[in-house]
Amino acid sequence: MTMNALHHEWLALQAQHERYEGLALAVKLAAFAAVVVVSDNGLALALLALLWLQEAVLKTFQGRLGERLLAIEPAIAAGAEAPAMQLHAAWRATRPGGAALMLQYLKSALRPTVALPYPLLMALALWG
Repeated sequence: MTMNALHHEWLALQAQHERYEGLALAVKLAAFAAVVVVSDNGLALALLALLWLQEAVLKTFQGRLGERLLAIEPAIAAGAEAPAMQLHAAWRATRPGGAALMLQYLKSALRPTVALPYPLLMALALWG
């Protein structure tokens, strides 16, 4: 029974993990559109900063899903009994406080796959 639940959990989490990747791409496309469409440099920079932060939050959420996937995959591979459907309970048990949570978002924002386009788009907004 537990293995079946773990399989279902893995499938649902994996689908959501991939969905977050698509959402992050949509945020990057919106950032590019902001540079192209918004003529006020200050407003364009503010929108880019907001979108950069939004992508960091999405990637942080995606990372939590990834942590749970990595926790259940060994149990599935070994055929071991493990409690299923524990994403939020596990996160709540280790949830960081305010400053530490903000630090997680900042770390996500500085990951190369997240950060790469934003400084370039900001430079383009300033000099475009």
